Amino acid sequence: MKRLVVVSNRVAVPDDSKVRAGGLAVALEEALQQAGGVWFGWSGRIAPQTADSLALIEQGQVTYATVNLSRRDHAEYYNGFANRTLWPIFHYRIDLTDFNRQNYAGYLRVNTLFAEKLLPLLRDEDDIWVHDYHLIPLGEELRRRGVRQRIGFFLHTPFPAMEILLVLPSHERIVRSLCAYDVVGFQTRNDLRAFHDYITVEAGGEVLSNGLVHAFGRTLRAEVFPIGVDVEPLQRAARASVRLQTYRRLRENFGGKCLMIGVDRLDYSKGLRERMHAFGRLLDRYPGYRRRICFMQIAPPSRSDVPEYLQIRRELETEAGHINGTFAEFDWIPIHYLNSSFQRATLAGFYRYSKVGVVTPLRDGMNLVAKEYVATQDPAEPGALVLSRFAGAARELDAALLVNPYDIDGMAETMARAIEMPVAERKERWEDMMAKIRASSIDVWRENFLHALREAPFSTEAA
Repeated sequence: MKRLVVVSNRVAVPDDSKVRAGGLAVALEEALQQAGGVWFGWSGRIAPQTADSLALIEQGQVTYATVNLSRRDHAEYYNGFANRTLWPIFHYRIDLTDFNRQNYAGYLRVNTLFAEKLLPLLRDEDDIWVHDYHLIPLGEELRRRGVRQRIGFFLHTPFPAMEILLVLPSHERIVRSLCAYDVVGFQTRNDLRAFHDYITVEAGGEVLSNGLVHAFGRTLRAEVFPIGVDVEPLQRAARASVRLQTYRRLRENFGGKCLMIGVDRLDYSKGLRERMHAFGRLLDRYPGYRRRICFMQIAPPSRSDVPEYLQIRRELETEAGHINGTFAEFDWIPIHYLNSSFQRATLAGFYRYSKVGVVTPLRDGMNLVAKEYVATQDPAEPGALVLSRFAGAARELDAALLVNPYDIDGMAETMARAIEMPVAERKERWEDMMAKIRASSIDVWRENFLHALREAPFSTEAA
Protein backbone atom coordinates (compact mmCIF):
# COMPACT_ATOMS: atom_id res chain seq x y z
CA MET A 1 0.00 0.00 0.00
CA LYS A 2 1.29 3.47 -0.96
CA ARG A 3 2.33 5.51 2.10
CA LEU A 4 3.34 9.12 2.72
CA VAL A 5 6.65 9.91 4.40
CA VAL A 6 6.92 13.46 5.77
CA VAL A 7 10.34 14.84 6.72
CA SER A 8 10.72 18.10 8.61
CA ASN A 9 13.22 19.70 10.94
CA ARG A 10 10.90 19.12 13.90
CA VAL A 11 8.37 16.33 14.27
CA ALA A 12 4.95 16.98 15.77
CA VAL A 13 4.94 13.87 17.97
CA PRO A 14 1.63 13.09 19.70
CA ASP A 15 2.73 14.28 23.15
CA ASP A 16 4.22 17.62 22.00
CA SER A 17 1.29 20.06 22.05
CA LYS A 18 3.52 23.08 21.40
CA VAL A 19 4.72 21.74 18.04
CA ARG A 20 1.32 20.32 17.10
CA ALA A 21 -0.64 23.51 17.71
CA GLY A 22 -0.23 24.93 14.20
CA GLY A 23 -2.43 24.28 11.19
CA LEU A 24 0.48 22.84 9.20
CA ALA A 25 0.99 20.04 11.74
CA VAL A 26 -2.72 19.23 11.67
CA ALA A 27 -2.82 19.18 7.85
CA LEU A 28 0.21 16.93 7.51
CA GLU A 29 -1.00 14.56 10.21
CA GLU A 30 -4.37 14.28 8.48
CA ALA A 31 -2.65 13.21 5.26
CA LEU A 32 -0.49 10.73 7.15
CA GLN A 33 -3.48 9.21 8.94
CA GLN A 34 -5.33 8.82 5.65
CA ALA A 35 -2.51 7.14 3.75
CA GLY A 36 -0.47 5.73 6.60
CA GLY A 37 3.20 6.49 6.80
CA VAL A 38 6.08 8.04 8.68
CA TRP A 39 6.84 11.48 10.10
CA PHE A 40 10.59 11.81 10.48
CA GLY A 41 12.87 14.52 11.88
CA TRP A 42 14.57 16.02 14.90
CA SER A 43 13.06 15.35 18.31
CA GLY A 44 13.80 18.86 19.55
CA ARG A 45 16.15 17.41 22.15
CA ILE A 46 19.86 18.11 22.46
CA ALA A 47 21.87 15.13 23.68
CA PRO A 48 25.53 14.92 24.71
CA GLN A 49 26.08 13.28 21.35
CA THR A 50 23.82 12.45 18.41
CA ALA A 51 21.86 9.30 19.14
CA ASP A 52 22.74 6.19 17.13
CA SER A 53 19.17 4.92 17.08
CA LEU A 54 15.73 6.25 16.27
CA ALA A 55 12.96 6.85 18.75
CA LEU A 56 9.73 5.42 17.32
CA ILE A 57 6.17 6.16 18.41
CA GLU A 58 3.30 4.33 16.74
CA GLN A 59 -0.14 5.93 16.67
CA GLY A 60 -2.80 4.60 14.34
CA GLN A 61 -1.29 4.27 10.88
CA VAL A 62 1.52 6.74 11.59
CA THR A 63 5.05 6.12 12.85
CA TYR A 64 6.71 9.16 14.41
CA ALA A 65 10.46 8.71 14.04
CA THR A 66 12.86 11.14 15.70
CA VAL A 67 16.57 11.57 16.30
CA ASN A 68 18.33 13.74 18.85
CA LEU A 69 21.04 16.20 17.88
CA SER A 70 24.34 16.74 19.64
CA ARG A 71 25.22 20.22 20.86
CA ARG A 72 27.70 20.51 18.02
CA ASP A 73 25.16 19.42 15.40
CA HIS A 74 22.54 21.81 16.79
CA ALA A 75 25.01 24.70 16.87
CA GLU A 76 26.36 24.15 13.35
CA TYR A 77 23.34 22.79 11.46
CA TYR A 78 20.43 24.60 13.12
CA ASN A 79 21.69 27.78 14.79
CA GLY A 80 24.58 28.01 12.36
CA PHE A 81 24.04 27.40 8.66
CA ALA A 82 20.25 27.08 8.64
CA ASN A 83 19.44 30.14 10.74
CA ARG A 84 22.51 32.38 10.41
CA THR A 85 23.20 31.74 6.73
CA LEU A 86 20.21 30.43 4.77
CA TRP A 87 17.49 32.24 6.73
CA PRO A 88 18.94 35.76 6.29
CA ILE A 89 19.93 35.09 2.66
CA PHE A 90 16.47 33.78 1.82
CA HIS A 91 14.97 36.88 3.50
CA TYR A 92 17.26 39.28 1.59
CA ARG A 93 19.35 40.20 4.63
CA ILE A 94 22.88 39.85 3.30
CA ASP A 95 24.08 42.19 6.06
CA LEU A 96 23.08 39.64 8.72
CA THR A 97 24.43 36.57 6.94
CA ASP A 98 27.26 34.65 8.60
CA PHE A 99 29.33 32.55 6.17
CA ASN A 100 31.09 29.79 8.06
CA ARG A 101 32.49 26.63 6.45
CA GLN A 102 32.32 24.72 9.71
CA ASN A 103 28.60 25.44 10.00
CA TYR A 104 28.10 24.45 6.37
CA ALA A 105 29.86 21.15 7.03
CA GLY A 106 27.56 20.62 10.02
CA TYR A 107 24.52 21.34 7.85
CA LEU A 108 25.57 18.70 5.33
CA ARG A 109 26.50 16.28 8.12
CA VAL A 110 23.06 16.42 9.73
CA ASN A 111 21.31 16.04 6.37
CA THR A 112 23.50 12.97 5.76
CA LEU A 113 22.54 11.65 9.20
CA PHE A 114 18.85 12.15 8.43
CA ALA A 115 19.22 10.27 5.13
CA GLU A 116 20.98 7.37 6.84
CA LYS A 117 18.36 7.09 9.58
CA LEU A 118 15.41 7.48 7.23
CA LEU A 119 16.57 4.97 4.62
CA PRO A 120 15.67 1.75 6.55
CA LEU A 121 12.13 3.08 7.13
CA LEU A 122 11.33 3.53 3.45
CA ARG A 123 9.27 1.20 1.26
CA ASP A 124 9.46 0.95 -2.51
CA GLU A 125 6.30 2.87 -3.37
CA ASP A 126 6.43 5.54 -0.66
CA ASP A 127 5.91 9.19 -1.57
CA ILE A 128 8.38 11.36 0.36
CA TRP A 129 7.62 15.00 1.21
CA VAL A 130 10.51 17.07 2.62
CA HIS A 131 9.90 20.48 4.19
CA ASP A 132 11.87 23.70 4.29
CA TYR A 133 15.33 25.18 4.09
CA HIS A 134 16.84 23.08 6.88
CA LEU A 135 16.69 19.97 4.70
CA ILE A 136 17.44 21.08 1.14
CA PRO A 137 20.30 18.54 0.67
CA LEU A 138 18.26 15.60 1.98
CA GLY A 139 16.83 14.56 -1.39
CA GLU A 140 20.28 14.45 -2.96
CA GLU A 141 21.61 12.40 -0.04
CA LEU A 142 18.75 9.93 -0.46
CA ARG A 143 19.39 9.67 -4.21
CA ARG A 144 23.04 8.84 -3.51
CA ARG A 145 21.85 5.92 -1.42
CA GLY A 146 19.78 4.55 -4.28
CA VAL A 147 16.36 5.98 -3.39
CA ARG A 148 14.20 6.17 -6.53
CA GLN A 149 10.86 6.88 -4.88
CA ARG A 150 9.10 10.14 -5.64
CA ILE A 151 10.51 12.91 -3.45
CA GLY A 152 8.92 16.34 -3.18
CA PHE A 153 10.20 19.45 -1.45
CA PHE A 154 8.30 22.50 -0.25
CA LEU A 155 10.06 25.74 0.67
CA HIS A 156 8.12 27.68 3.30
CA THR A 157 10.40 30.74 3.10
CA PRO A 158 10.98 33.05 0.12
CA PHE A 159 13.46 31.96 -2.53
CA PRO A 160 15.85 34.86 -3.14
CA ALA A 161 16.58 36.62 -6.39
CA MET A 162 19.59 35.19 -8.21
CA GLU A 163 21.83 38.18 -7.39
CA ILE A 164 21.14 37.64 -3.68
CA LEU A 165 21.64 33.88 -3.80
CA LEU A 166 24.98 34.24 -5.59
CA VAL A 167 26.39 35.83 -2.44
CA LEU A 168 26.16 32.39 -0.81
CA PRO A 169 29.44 30.51 -1.46
CA SER A 170 27.56 27.19 -1.65
CA HIS A 171 24.79 28.46 -3.94
CA GLU A 172 25.45 25.87 -6.66
CA ARG A 173 25.24 22.95 -4.24
CA ILE A 174 22.03 24.30 -2.76
CA VAL A 175 20.28 24.62 -6.14
CA ARG A 176 21.71 21.33 -7.41
CA SER A 177 20.28 19.69 -4.28
CA LEU A 178 16.85 21.13 -5.07
CA CYS A 179 17.07 19.55 -8.50
CA ALA A 180 17.36 16.10 -6.92
CA TYR A 181 13.65 16.31 -6.06
CA ASP A 182 10.83 15.39 -8.42
CA VAL A 183 8.60 18.29 -7.37
CA VAL A 184 9.74 21.56 -5.79
CA GLY A 185 7.05 23.85 -4.42
CA PHE A 186 7.29 27.60 -3.79
CA GLN A 187 4.93 30.04 -2.10
CA THR A 188 4.66 32.66 -4.86
CA ARG A 189 5.37 33.29 -8.53
CA ASN A 190 8.15 35.66 -7.51
CA ASP A 191 9.93 32.76 -5.79
CA LEU A 192 9.43 30.48 -8.79
CA ARG A 193 10.70 33.22 -11.12
CA ALA A 194 13.85 33.61 -9.01
CA PHE A 195 14.43 29.85 -9.20
CA HIS A 196 13.92 29.88 -12.97
CA ASP A 197 16.38 32.77 -13.31
CA TYR A 198 19.08 30.82 -11.51
CA ILE A 199 18.40 27.68 -13.55
CA THR A 200 18.59 29.42 -16.91
CA VAL A 201 21.25 32.07 -16.26
CA GLU A 202 23.62 30.56 -13.70
CA ALA A 203 23.13 26.80 -14.04
CA GLY A 204 22.82 26.72 -17.82
CA GLY A 205 19.61 24.72 -17.57
CA GLU A 206 16.25 25.34 -19.18
CA VAL A 207 12.61 25.80 -18.31
CA LEU A 208 10.53 23.72 -20.71
CA SER A 209 7.25 24.83 -22.24
CA ASN A 210 5.26 22.46 -20.00
CA GLY A 211 6.71 24.04 -16.85
CA LEU A 212 9.28 21.33 -16.20
CA VAL A 213 12.83 22.33 -15.32
CA HIS A 214 15.93 20.58 -16.63
CA ALA A 215 19.25 21.23 -14.91
CA PHE A 216 22.19 19.34 -13.39
CA GLY A 217 21.24 16.25 -15.42
CA ARG A 218 17.74 15.99 -13.97
CA THR A 219 14.21 16.99 -14.92
CA LEU A 220 11.78 18.12 -12.22
CA ARG A 221 8.54 20.01 -11.80
CA ALA A 222 8.72 23.39 -10.04
CA GLU A 223 5.37 25.02 -9.23
CA VAL A 224 3.65 27.52 -6.97
CA PHE A 225 1.61 26.09 -4.09
CA PRO A 226 0.52 28.98 -1.80
CA ILE A 227 -0.02 27.65 1.71
CA GLY A 228 -3.26 28.51 3.51
CA VAL A 229 -5.09 28.23 6.81
CA ASP A 230 -7.79 25.93 8.13
CA VAL A 231 -10.70 28.36 7.90
CA GLU A 232 -13.56 26.66 9.74
CA PRO A 233 -11.71 25.89 13.01
CA LEU A 234 -10.42 29.47 13.09
CA GLN A 235 -13.90 30.89 12.67
CA ARG A 236 -15.34 28.59 15.33
CA ALA A 237 -12.57 29.60 17.73
CA ALA A 238 -13.18 33.29 17.04
CA ARG A 239 -16.92 32.99 17.70
CA ALA A 240 -16.33 30.99 20.87
CA SER A 241 -13.61 33.33 22.14
CA VAL A 242 -16.14 35.82 23.53
CA ARG A 243 -16.71 33.36 26.37
CA LEU A 244 -13.03 33.23 27.32
CA GLN A 245 -11.76 35.16 30.33
CA THR A 246 -8.88 36.54 28.26
CA TYR A 247 -11.34 38.05 25.79
CA ARG A 248 -13.35 39.67 28.60
CA ARG A 249 -10.15 41.11 30.07
CA LEU A 250 -9.15 42.44 26.67
CA ARG A 251 -12.50 44.13 26.20
CA GLU A 252 -12.41 45.63 29.69
CA ASN A 253 -8.90 46.99 29.18
CA PHE A 254 -9.37 48.40 25.67
CA GLY A 255 -13.09 49.14 25.73
CA GLY A 256 -13.90 52.27 23.79
CA LYS A 257 -10.51 52.39 22.08
CA CYS A 258 -9.46 51.24 18.62
CA LEU A 259 -7.12 48.28 19.06
CA MET A 260 -4.47 47.56 16.44
CA ILE A 261 -2.74 44.19 16.67
CA GLY A 262 0.44 42.55 15.39
CA VAL A 263 1.33 38.92 16.08
CA ASP A 264 4.75 37.75 14.94
CA ARG A 265 7.55 35.49 15.99
CA LEU A 266 10.37 37.69 17.27
CA ASP A 267 12.45 37.89 14.12
CA TYR A 268 14.24 40.64 12.21
CA SER A 269 12.42 39.65 9.00
CA LYS A 270 9.04 40.63 10.45
CA GLY A 271 9.58 44.39 10.24
CA LEU A 272 8.72 44.93 13.90
CA ARG A 273 11.08 47.83 14.43
CA GLU A 274 9.78 49.65 11.35
CA ARG A 275 6.20 48.93 12.44
CA MET A 276 6.77 50.51 15.84
CA HIS A 277 8.44 53.51 14.20
CA ALA A 278 5.36 53.91 11.99
CA PHE A 279 3.00 53.74 14.95
CA GLY A 280 5.07 56.36 16.76
CA ARG A 281 4.95 58.52 13.62
CA LEU A 282 1.16 58.08 13.54
CA LEU A 283 0.84 59.45 17.09
CA ASP A 284 3.22 62.28 16.30
CA ARG A 285 1.59 63.35 13.01
CA TYR A 286 -2.03 62.76 14.08
CA PRO A 287 -2.38 63.92 17.71
CA GLY A 288 -6.14 63.33 17.57
CA TYR A 289 -5.49 59.57 17.78
CA ARG A 290 -3.80 59.83 21.16
CA ARG A 291 -5.91 58.18 23.87
CA ARG A 292 -8.19 56.84 21.10
CA ILE A 293 -6.00 53.99 19.84
CA CYS A 294 -3.70 51.32 21.25
CA PHE A 295 -1.29 48.97 19.53
CA MET A 296 -0.72 45.48 20.94
CA GLN A 297 2.34 43.70 19.54
CA ILE A 298 2.69 40.04 20.50
CA ALA A 299 6.19 38.74 19.72
CA PRO A 300 7.14 35.47 21.41
CA PRO A 301 10.92 34.92 21.48
CA SER A 302 12.57 32.47 19.11
CA ARG A 303 16.13 31.26 18.52
CA SER A 304 17.15 33.15 21.63
CA ASP A 305 20.71 31.79 21.48
CA VAL A 306 21.32 33.40 18.07
CA PRO A 307 22.95 36.84 18.59
CA GLU A 308 20.86 38.64 15.96
CA TYR A 309 17.67 37.68 17.79
CA LEU A 310 18.94 38.99 21.10
CA GLN A 311 19.75 42.27 19.34
CA ILE A 312 16.30 42.70 17.78
CA ARG A 313 14.65 42.00 21.15
CA ARG A 314 16.71 44.73 22.83
CA GLU A 315 15.93 47.17 20.03
CA LEU A 316 12.17 46.54 20.22
CA GLU A 317 12.08 46.87 24.00
CA THR A 318 13.92 50.18 23.68
CA GLU A 319 11.62 51.46 20.93
CA ALA A 320 8.41 50.47 22.77
CA GLY A 321 9.72 52.17 25.91
CA HIS A 322 10.63 55.30 23.94
CA ILE A 323 7.17 55.60 22.34
CA ASN A 324 5.37 54.96 25.62
CA GLY A 325 7.64 57.39 27.42
CA THR A 326 6.92 60.06 24.81
CA PHE A 327 3.17 59.70 24.43
CA ALA A 328 1.72 57.75 27.39
CA GLU A 329 -0.52 59.39 29.97
CA PHE A 330 -1.31 58.20 33.46
CA ASP A 331 -4.39 56.32 32.24
CA TRP A 332 -3.36 55.43 28.67
CA ILE A 333 -0.43 53.41 27.30
CA PRO A 334 -0.14 53.44 23.50
CA ILE A 335 1.98 50.27 22.96
CA HIS A 336 1.44 46.98 24.72
CA TYR A 337 4.49 44.89 23.80
CA LEU A 338 4.29 41.24 24.89
CA ASN A 339 7.09 38.66 24.60
CA SER A 340 4.61 35.87 25.25
CA SER A 341 2.92 32.99 23.47
CA PHE A 342 -0.85 32.56 23.49
CA GLN A 343 -3.11 29.65 22.67
CA ARG A 344 -4.66 29.74 19.19
CA ALA A 345 -8.15 30.12 20.70
CA THR A 346 -7.00 33.18 22.63
CA LEU A 347 -5.35 34.70 19.57
CA ALA A 348 -8.52 34.14 17.54
CA GLY A 349 -10.37 36.30 20.06
CA PHE A 350 -7.67 38.97 19.99
CA TYR A 351 -7.84 39.09 16.19
CA ARG A 352 -11.63 39.34 16.17
CA TYR A 353 -11.68 42.18 18.69
CA SER A 354 -8.98 44.24 16.93
CA LYS A 355 -10.16 46.82 14.42
CA VAL A 356 -6.86 46.81 12.53
CA GLY A 357 -4.47 43.93 11.86
CA VAL A 358 -0.90 45.00 11.09
CA VAL A 359 1.24 42.47 9.18
CA THR A 360 4.28 44.25 7.77
CA PRO A 361 7.26 41.90 7.30
CA LEU A 362 10.27 43.10 5.37
CA ARG A 363 10.14 39.75 3.56
CA ASP A 364 8.04 36.66 4.20
CA GLY A 365 7.31 33.42 2.38
CA MET A 366 3.57 33.66 3.02
CA ASN A 367 2.69 34.93 6.52
CA LEU A 368 -0.34 33.05 7.76
CA VAL A 369 -1.11 35.64 10.45
CA ALA A 370 -2.55 37.82 7.69
CA LYS A 371 -4.90 35.04 6.63
CA GLU A 372 -5.75 34.13 10.22
CA TYR A 373 -6.66 37.74 11.01
CA VAL A 374 -9.03 37.92 8.05
CA ALA A 375 -10.58 34.50 8.75
CA THR A 376 -11.41 35.35 12.38
CA GLN A 377 -13.24 38.63 11.67
CA ASP A 378 -16.91 39.26 12.35
CA PRO A 379 -18.58 39.30 8.90
CA ALA A 380 -20.95 42.05 10.05
CA GLU A 381 -18.14 44.39 11.06
CA PRO A 382 -14.73 43.07 9.98
CA GLY A 383 -11.46 44.82 10.75
CA ALA A 384 -9.05 46.26 8.20
CA LEU A 385 -5.77 44.55 7.29
CA VAL A 386 -2.56 46.53 6.75
CA LEU A 387 -0.26 44.16 4.85
CA SER A 388 3.31 44.40 3.55
CA ARG A 389 3.64 44.02 -0.19
CA PHE A 390 6.70 41.86 0.53
CA ALA A 391 4.67 39.15 2.29
CA GLY A 392 3.71 36.22 0.08
CA ALA A 393 0.12 36.67 1.28
CA ALA A 394 -0.05 40.00 -0.57
CA ARG A 395 -0.16 38.08 -3.88
CA GLU A 396 -3.58 36.77 -2.87
CA LEU A 397 -4.87 39.35 -0.39
CA ASP A 398 -4.60 42.35 -2.69
CA ALA A 399 -7.77 43.79 -1.16
CA ALA A 400 -5.79 44.52 2.00
CA LEU A 401 -4.18 47.94 2.46
CA LEU A 402 -0.77 47.14 0.99
CA VAL A 403 2.26 49.03 2.30
CA ASN A 404 6.01 49.28 1.82
CA PRO A 405 7.40 48.54 5.31
CA TYR A 406 10.50 50.62 4.55
CA ASP A 407 8.29 53.71 4.07
CA ILE A 408 7.60 54.79 7.66
CA ASP A 409 5.50 57.83 6.72
CA GLY A 410 3.53 55.77 4.21
CA MET A 411 2.78 53.12 6.83
CA ALA A 412 1.63 55.75 9.33
CA GLU A 413 -0.73 57.23 6.73
CA THR A 414 -2.10 53.78 5.87
CA MET A 415 -2.66 52.99 9.55
CA ALA A 416 -4.73 56.17 9.78
CA ARG A 417 -6.69 55.13 6.69
CA ALA A 418 -7.38 51.70 8.24
CA ILE A 419 -8.64 53.28 11.46
CA GLU A 420 -11.03 55.56 9.57
CA MET A 421 -12.20 53.03 6.97
CA PRO A 422 -16.02 52.88 6.85
CA VAL A 423 -17.67 49.56 7.56
CA ALA A 424 -19.03 49.17 4.01
CA GLU A 425 -15.51 49.32 2.56
CA ARG A 426 -14.18 46.99 5.24
CA LYS A 427 -16.86 44.44 4.40
CA GLU A 428 -16.18 44.65 0.66
CA ARG A 429 -12.46 44.13 1.15
CA TRP A 430 -13.02 41.34 3.69
CA GLU A 431 -15.35 39.41 1.36
CA ASP A 432 -12.79 39.59 -1.44
CA MET A 433 -10.01 38.30 0.83
CA MET A 434 -12.14 35.56 2.37
CA ALA A 435 -13.04 34.16 -1.06
CA LYS A 436 -9.34 33.77 -1.83
CA ILE A 437 -8.51 32.35 1.59
CA ARG A 438 -11.18 29.68 1.17
CA ALA A 439 -9.95 28.84 -2.33
CA SER A 440 -6.39 28.24 -1.09
CA SER A 441 -7.00 26.65 2.31
CA ILE A 442 -4.34 24.48 3.89
CA ASP A 443 -6.23 21.36 2.76
CA VAL A 444 -6.24 22.62 -0.85
CA TRP A 445 -2.50 23.36 -0.56
CA ARG A 446 -1.76 19.87 0.75
CA GLU A 447 -3.86 18.05 -1.82
CA ASN A 448 -2.51 20.09 -4.73
CA PHE A 449 1.08 19.37 -3.77
CA LEU A 450 0.49 15.66 -3.16
CA HIS A 451 -1.37 15.36 -6.47
CA ALA A 452 1.59 16.88 -8.30
CA LEU A 453 3.97 14.56 -6.47
CA ARG A 454 1.93 11.44 -7.19
CA GLU A 455 1.70 12.37 -10.86
CA ALA A 456 5.49 12.57 -11.09
CA PRO A 457 7.13 9.49 -12.59
CA PHE A 458 9.40 7.35 -10.45
CA SER A 459 12.92 8.71 -10.72
CA THR A 460 15.31 6.99 -13.09
CA GLU A 461 17.98 9.67 -13.05
CA ALA A 462 20.83 9.89 -10.60
CA ALA A 463 21.24 13.04 -8.55
